[in-house]
Amino acid sequence: MHPARGGFGGSAAITLLIITVVTYFIQVSAFTDVVRLFALWPLGTPGTINLGDGTTLQTGFAVWQLVSYGFLHGGLAHLFFNMFALYMFGLPIERLWGTRRFLIFYFVCMIGAGLVQLVVAQLSGEIYPTIGASGAVFGLLLAFGMMYPNSRIMLLFPPIPMRAKWFVIVYGILTLVFGVTGTMSGIAHFAHLGGMLFGLVLILYWASRASPGR
Repeated sequence: MHPARGGFGGSAAITLLIITVVTYFIQVSAFTDVVRLFALWPLGTPGTINLGDGTTLQTGFAVWQLVSYGFLHGGLAHLFFNMFALYMFGLPIERLWGTRRFLIFYFVCMIGAGLVQLVVAQLSGEIYPTIGASGAVFGLLLAFGMMYPNSRIMLLFPPIPMRAKWFVIVYGILTLVFGVTGTMSGIAHFAHLGGMLFGLVLILYWASRASPGR
């Protein structure tokens, strides 16, 4: 999907995009070590994991993974759609807020999504790594829907226009349903919602600080 409006610029969003793409190719060249060290592993992950093919993996949770996981991706399609969304929604948000606030927002959403994913993994008891910038991207999507609610977004599948505010609401509801029902397994739906939740809290906090008398 893409917003029907254009003409935005912003160096931080482009820099994040480039770093993420470069990181993906580093990941491909040294997949096991990169995922072992930089994917987001659940709290309490045993130091040695049996991969099921007779090999083992030495890994575990580390604090830096709450950021590093957002620069790894599960394939070219995963990378493309996240970077496409970063480009289309991140640029106008950076232009509106400025680079510093944009970067704070992006990483708060990324870390928030990671924290939610850790809670979900802890409750489920499953041991698996989480990768991808989707949590941060979902935060940007929410921000775009709140800042430009009546801007029209053209969906790719199906190719129909939709106002940003309705797109965010529908996408959020679908993500919640998928997470609760276990539909489309292998996707961290609650992490996506976590990115939106932390983004919403941050936007409301900034708005309260800017209100009269603050």
